[in-house]
Amino acid sequence: MLQTFDQKLGTVVTALSWLACAIIPCMFTGITIDVLMRTVGFTPPLFTSSVVEYALLYLAMCSAPWLVRERGHVAIEALVTAMSNSIRRPLAKLVYLVCGSVCVLFAWFSLELFWEAWVTGEEDVRGVDMPYWVLFIPMPIAFLLAGLEFFMYLAGLRSYYTYDLSEVKDGV
Repeated sequence: MLQTFDQKLGTVVTALSWLACAIIPCMFTGITIDVLMRTVGFTPPLFTSSVVEYALLYLAMCSAPWLVRERGHVAIEALVTAMSNSIRRPLAKLVYLVCGSVCVLFAWFSLELFWEAWVTGEEDVRGVDMPYWVLFIPMPIAFLLAGLEFFMYLAGLRSYYTYDLSEVKDGV
């Protein structure tokens, strides 16, 4: 049952990472059009900066759970590989528990921020008026999924600290 949940979690996390990938060319296009319009003397749309700022947040939030799943975050490999298994495994479990718990805590707090913005109907007034909740909606989703990924490591389905030296691509 846990394996099935992990597979479904992987599908959702991968879909979010593809959304993050789709955001990048949209940002590039928006910035390029904005700069080109300024260069030739036209007035660019006012919303470009605001939309790109939001897109950067969505990009980070949508890719975070995938980075946890694919072990794309920073880890000190030299230290981890130098440890004996009797130290590495309990320490890894502690790290998984702390990271997963912090992610769930962040998900809770960002959900509260989202809910408050939703209820109050407050708007973010910059280049374009946008509901403030749009800023917060990716956060509880991404933090919850990242927390679940850490808890999958804690459950023993995978190990974040298993390194295959063939992964090193710089010939070290």
